[in-house]
Amino acid sequence: MPATANDHILTLSCPDKPGIVHAVTGVFAQEAHNILDLQQFSDPVSEKFFMRVHFGPTPTPSTEHLVEPFNKLAAEYQMEYKIRPVSQKTRVLIMVSKIGHCLNDLLFRAKTGQLPIEVPLIVSNHATFEPLAQSYGIEFHHLPVTKDTKAQQESQILELAKQHGIELIVLARYMQVLSPTLCEAMSGRIINIHHSFLPSFKGAKPYHQAYDRGVKIIGATAHFVTADLDEGPIIEQRVARVDHSMGPNVLVDEGSNVESQVLAAAVKWYAEQRLFLNNGKTVVFS
Repeated sequence: MPATANDHILTLSCPDKPGIVHAVTGVFAQEAHNILDLQQFSDPVSEKFFMRVHFGPTPTPSTEHLVEPFNKLAAEYQMEYKIRPVSQKTRVLIMVSKIGHCLNDLLFRAKTGQLPIEVPLIVSNHATFEPLAQSYGIEFHHLPVTKDTKAQQESQILELAKQHGIELIVLARYMQVLSPTLCEAMSGRIINIHHSFLPSFKGAKPYHQAYDRGVKIIGATAHFVTADLDEGPIIEQRVARVDHSMGPNVLVDEGSNVESQVLAAAVKWYAEQRLFLNNGKTVVFS
């Protein structure tokens, strides 16, 4: 449903038990707030409950009046919750190396309103895409990195993220492995695009690996980043059909389109508060 002024999104998760939906919707009924859309999921394995509620419009932009009743529910149900205005864009730091199709796609979608994000800065270990950043009026930081300077470089990244109020880091083909320190500092707030249909063909040159195996389908995977390389919770995956006539370079070209689509979808769902971490997996209210 299209958002209007003073619409908000409630997201919550808690141990599953009877009465949660009744309790949550009862708060909105008590406050005379209209529920425009509600999605929920009970995981029988993790025994956790997840909910996303689009409600509004509220009389004013403030939702201070909902803090007390939801704090009470949080205490009663061991609930983690967040209320966020629909109009509030997610502040994103994009990191890239020397392959720019995902970066270019994200910037275009953000500028045209397809993604509800703000991109105040781009960080790269190469200067290749500084002109592209300048064309969008976005701050660009060239931060080269070596094995000996990784800790210092990542410290700079975290400081920039703090200065700019960054909520999400997107690795748009950033070809460096992040340290456990950075992964922990931004846990659940770093999304990577892997140019393969994980868990197959991890590591370098996955399209060449796929070509060597004679696959008939290639794909891309967007996932949250953890200290374990390419092992983070998967957010989205898509595929494209290929055949024996396509060499590695053609597979790369075909795959680049899939990568852009998959990463854009993952960023959109994150920005729209549709993603929940559920142990080593994700819940996606797409």
